[in-house]
Amino acid sequence: MAYGVPPHELNGGEVPEVPPCDVIVGPGNKWVTAAKSIVNGYCGIDMLAGPSEVLVICDGTADAEVVAADLIAQAEHDVVARAILVTDDAGIVGRVNGHVSSQVDSLPEPNRSTAKEALKQSFSVVCGSMDECVAISDKLAPEHLEVQTANSQEVADMCSNYGGLFVGTNCAEVLGDYGAGPNHTLPTGGTGRYTGGLSVFNFLRIRTWMRIDDGEACQDMVDDSIRMARLEGLEGHARAAECRSKTSTPAYKREKTDS
Repeated sequence: MAYGVPPHELNGGEVPEVPPCDVIVGPGNKWVTAAKSIVNGYCGIDMLAGPSEVLVICDGTADAEVVAADLIAQAEHDVVARAILVTDDAGIVGRVNGHVSSQVDSLPEPNRSTAKEALKQSFSVVCGSMDECVAISDKLAPEHLEVQTANSQEVADMCSNYGGLFVGTNCAEVLGDYGAGPNHTLPTGGTGRYTGGLSVFNFLRIRTWMRIDDGEACQDMVDDSIRMARLEGLEGHARAAECRSKTSTPAYKREKTDS
């Protein structure tokens, strides 16, 4: 499965031999995340994701029934999933909570028990303005961010940190999971502040190279490198640069002359 990881260690030896690979990516539960954490370093991984989360920014115009359904859809993932409501309208919190109670009770098992447990650690935040709603969302950097407001695109444009963004009442997170096509492996736990979801870029490498044909034209860079190397106490580096200098004699040659 990964360089340095014996196949017999996978799943207690019950998995047949898997060829080594360079990168392991994709979604999964806490066991998948634990496995990724073990092989990380032996091979590349996309991220250590989970628990799953959704944050809905809404105002008083939002459809409370729809918002409740989206919160429950996230809560049924796992008992440690988080469903968060952020709004500038205190009245909609009660309406959403009412729909959540009725809708979650109608779920089949084990979804109902899972969602109820997750909802115990989910919460709502009432803000003084939509700007404050956006600020809280950016601080949390949720895996899934839904915006259901009268001016949803305008609010969405204000948001900076998230895994996946779903704009407007018609754009449910579940459609991103199964229908519309955006990636389903997204950063969680605030990591959306510095990284994004799984994409083609996970399979690309940035490789740098340089070539210098004109030794005269690069002398300013050579001189700078000599100075910088000596400031860092790396004399060998400085002398390697001096070997390419047109104006400075390498120190090891000067030492031979002095002796």
